[in-house]
Amino acid sequence: MTRIAILTDSTANLPELWANHYRIQVVPLKIHWESRTYLDGIGITPDQLYREYRLCNYPPTTSQPSMYDFLHRFENLAEHAEGILAPLISSGISGTVGVAQAAVHEFTRVPVEIIDTRVTAMGQMLIVLTAARAAEQGKSLQEIQKITDAVVQQMRVFFTVDTLKYLHRGGRINGTSRLLGTALDIKPILTFSSAGKIETLERVRTKKKSLQRMIALAKETAQGKPVHVAIAHACDQDTANLLCEEAQKNLNCIEMATVEFSPAIGVHLGPGAVGIALYSENSLVKKQP
Repeated sequence: MTRIAILTDSTANLPELWANHYRIQVVPLKIHWESRTYLDGIGITPDQLYREYRLCNYPPTTSQPSMYDFLHRFENLAEHAEGILAPLISSGISGTVGVAQAAVHEFTRVPVEIIDTRVTAMGQMLIVLTAARAAEQGKSLQEIQKITDAVVQQMRVFFTVDTLKYLHRGGRINGTSRLLGTALDIKPILTFSSAGKIETLERVRTKKKSLQRMIALAKETAQGKPVHVAIAHACDQDTANLLCEEAQKNLNCIEMATVEFSPAIGVHLGPGAVGIALYSENSLVKKQP
């Protein structure tokens, strides 16, 4: 059986149970806060981030892993793997893919394929799980890449934030700047473009309406087909639970997962953000235990 290792970055915020089961390695992004540097999801939790965020005078920033970080992981995985596949945070909002690709050019022990997921968080998590399940079935690196690419093409993500000021401050807004200024209280419906950049789909007046609209958009996307679904939130479990309930009522969910946004993503979204990711079942991708 071919042994292909799966590597991702911390913004997927993969639950530890799944990471352990599929032996998925995780490279953390970094959070820089005044004189301190944290590893995403290791040195700081989402609760700590939002609690301090509200009080700080100088907001944190984030950065991608270094080339050394990737080379170190590649070396470790090559001890037991014949190939490595790495689905990573969208190149439209992070330099992580570029750094990983540079590391690949310096590494020759086993083949490595980098996947630009063109999303992050809950969407990236579903893509990583697809790759890990295909690897568990003993598929080749090329087969896993093909399956994973199919999910990347199908993946749709819809999310909303309580305020756009965090995205604006972190420079992650694309196509949403027109909503700034007097419109900061608007609840935008955001998505990822085909190039992996954040775009605004619509804007609504209340969070309740934003949730209803996200479910409607997900339903339009699914078109009655069986779908894999993941929901993420930033310090708002109650809203995530409500979104999960509505998704189960309105979609043919064959898989449902709920996670928190990682601290590195929370830096740019702020507390109260919530979103949904989904893709349709097809002949290439089948849910495995």
